[in-house]
Amino acid sequence: MTRPTAANFCFGLGLVASSRGEIATLTCCPPSRSFLMSSVWFKKHFSRSGSTANPGKAEALGRGVEQLPAPSLYRRPKFLRGVCSGERLPGRRPIYCPARDRPLQWRTGYAEVINAEKSEFNEDQATCCQISIRRRETGIEEQDWLILCSNQYLAGYYWALFDGHGGPDAAIIASNYLHYCIKQKLEEVVEGITEARPPMHLSGCCICPSDPQFVEEKQIQQEDVVIGALENAFQECDEVIGQEMEASNQSGGCTALAALYLQGKLYVANAGDSRAILVRKQSVVPLSSEFTPETERQRIQQLAFACPKLLADEFTQFEFPRRLKSDDIGQKVLYRDYSMAGWGYKTVEKADLKYPLIHGHGKQTRLLGTLAVSRGLGDHQLKVIDTDVEVKPFLSCIPQVKVFDFASHNIKEDDVLVLATDGLWDVLSNEQVAQIIRSFLDENRTDPYRFSELARSLVHTARGKQHGHQWILDGNSSASYDDISVFVIPLYNRDEDC
Repeated sequence: MTRPTAANFCFGLGLVASSRGEIATLTCCPPSRSFLMSSVWFKKHFSRSGSTANPGKAEALGRGVEQLPAPSLYRRPKFLRGVCSGERLPGRRPIYCPARDRPLQWRTGYAEVINAEKSEFNEDQATCCQISIRRRETGIEEQDWLILCSNQYLAGYYWALFDGHGGPDAAIIASNYLHYCIKQKLEEVVEGITEARPPMHLSGCCICPSDPQFVEEKQIQQEDVVIGALENAFQECDEVIGQEMEASNQSGGCTALAALYLQGKLYVANAGDSRAILVRKQSVVPLSSEFTPETERQRIQQLAFACPKLLADEFTQFEFPRRLKSDDIGQKVLYRDYSMAGWGYKTVEKADLKYPLIHGHGKQTRLLGTLAVSRGLGDHQLKVIDTDVEVKPFLSCIPQVKVFDFASHNIKEDDVLVLATDGLWDVLSNEQVAQIIRSFLDENRTDPYRFSELARSLVHTARGKQHGHQWILDGNSSASYDDISVFVIPLYNRDEDC
């Protein structure tokens, strides 16, 4: 691995030094399209007027922010530039991977395929880049920090998948800005993530002599501060999406699955139904949990009980095995509320005939009859059809973060992290994916592009083959009709020059 320098991590400007020493635009570079963050948000977080550090650049940057471009066209991830046009090919589902002369960090493999004409666009998005976390010196203008890439402090490695719904717009915005939000939140607490036991006060001062004891009693570790930064970054990104979608009169949302390698630990943050697993020689380690109306029933029901006005008298707060009918009134039927893990019986009243807050089973379960996920980004404008009931209050943008400490595990050559949107997991189980990975790696020991080919193999398996107007797996069962995006991240040689 090339040692990080200021030139390597001019991240605030979206630039990174390539292996040939030139400065190249990275995936994280702000797009020159309508998905630029609003000038108000950008100025608040990344610039400060009146800076004289570099008037020419500052003036140019200001002009770029103030003059937002017109709504942009759909696109694919920048690391697919040159191999994927993004155009819909009728009746075809080609699999795309990054060009071999533009390898991703850690020799990461990536592959994607568009849905079977369920929608006009591939609504998945992906990001893969390095993040530098620098200490902000007090008294230095933020504009100086943005333009003059100061010495790198900590290096992180970032991968993320975003599965859009209601259009690709929210996923595109999230893929452009979540890593910026993560960088910002980590830099705000950088002094708290460089010590095993974070200080009570970020400045290092000790107001109370017992402060270190209180921190120790709470068992607060540096990873807890990183987790908090990730949670805050997701919230920040959600606000950006809401502002941008409102400003451009767009709608929609997305799930978000992000992996961050920092200081020898892997942090996997998930808000939605994408999935991350660590495949090892003898085991599979789940590193995320899916968040659906079924898995988060109690949280959603509790909010409805606490704030019944959110339902606008259109939905019932209780869960029943099926939609009740008028003939059920007066009968005792199975039900449960937010406080119950089990089931009980209640006498049906007329109010119970309203549409259930959570309805359906398995992949058909819907929140307010609308969404199949209970966590994600965006959907600020989404309302239940023909009602004024807003869905957003019931959605959570807060991710669940799981931590994998490399120091506690003996990483082997074939240990890989798999990140994939639900298009893969709809038809393949964790064990099936693990079996494909182990078999493929055993047979491809010397291929330098094997992880890219492995990602392609996983997507190819889940996509299946076309049979008439259908897509089927080898066993003639239904293949995935959804968009499929997969990262395969090798963990063994992570410290080598990629």
